[in-house]
Amino acid sequence: MKRAYLFPGQGAQYPGMGIDLFQHSERVKELFYKASDLTHMNLFKILSEGKEEELKSTQIAQVVITLVNLSVAEALRERGIYPKGVAGFSLGEYAALAEAGVLSIEDTFKLVQVRGMFMEQASRKWDRAEGQAGMAAVIGLEAARIEEILQGIEEVYPANYNSPLQTVISGTARGLALAEEKLKQYGAKRVIRLKVSGPFHSPLLKEARERFEAVLEEILFQDPRIPVYSNVTGQRIASGQEAKRLAGEQITSPVRWTTVEEEIKLEGYDELLETGPGTVLTGLWKAFYTEPVCLPVGKWEELIKIEIGG
Repeated sequence: MKRAYLFPGQGAQYPGMGIDLFQHSERVKELFYKASDLTHMNLFKILSEGKEEELKSTQIAQVVITLVNLSVAEALRERGIYPKGVAGFSLGEYAALAEAGVLSIEDTFKLVQVRGMFMEQASRKWDRAEGQAGMAAVIGLEAARIEEILQGIEEVYPANYNSPLQTVISGTARGLALAEEKLKQYGAKRVIRLKVSGPFHSPLLKEARERFEAVLEEILFQDPRIPVYSNVTGQRIASGQEAKRLAGEQITSPVRWTTVEEEIKLEGYDELLETGPGTVLTGLWKAFYTEPVCLPVGKWEELIKIEIGG
């Protein structure tokens, strides 16, 4: 069976995620210990005891989501299940790069840890008396219309192209408040603040991108062993060198998830697995397509139902 893995990103986290995988899989347990050593964090304790507000912190969220994403892939591999292609939403792209052999596990955790730190620090510089910079999902308006409406508002930008009628915007608290009012005036059904702590995938994080690109220069990016699709372009990543360049661009560029989905559809996969916490990517896929089916497998009880093979 030709399967693709879709790895979720920041915002998918919740307390206790991945603990059931830890309890059922020795290989997942080993990955938890290895990731904890690499990041100098007690990741089992954070996930088993941490509260939602703690997991919202970008510095913590990027590490623990990547751990759970890779833990699901490891548990699937332990059962003889492998992907023929991978994609990851925003942060999830790092699990995809690791699964495709572009990054080692060691470099994956190094990168997501410093990426989270740089993004958190750059985000806090945009906090104002009105509140914290962040993101919001706009429901019920086409992306092109949202782009038009935002042109007259400072410090707010389209950030994630999720589905035909869902686009996420990033900005300062003031920018988001002004945008919400204007978007609703022009027909948006809802504008929902997301549980993230920064204005990700926008020019506001230019400083984080520059700092991260300096770290990227020290990291080896191999050519992909299987197809992996870029958030920045929506297309397959052709080489390790391209993957390295796009990793920097991704911090300030919108996530073109609708284009990624179109490419995956064209590739003729038999089944898609949301390989990480939550069901966000399954929902976004269903907004577009009924075939192939997309199944969430972030919990052990979901994972063991998947047919072995492929």
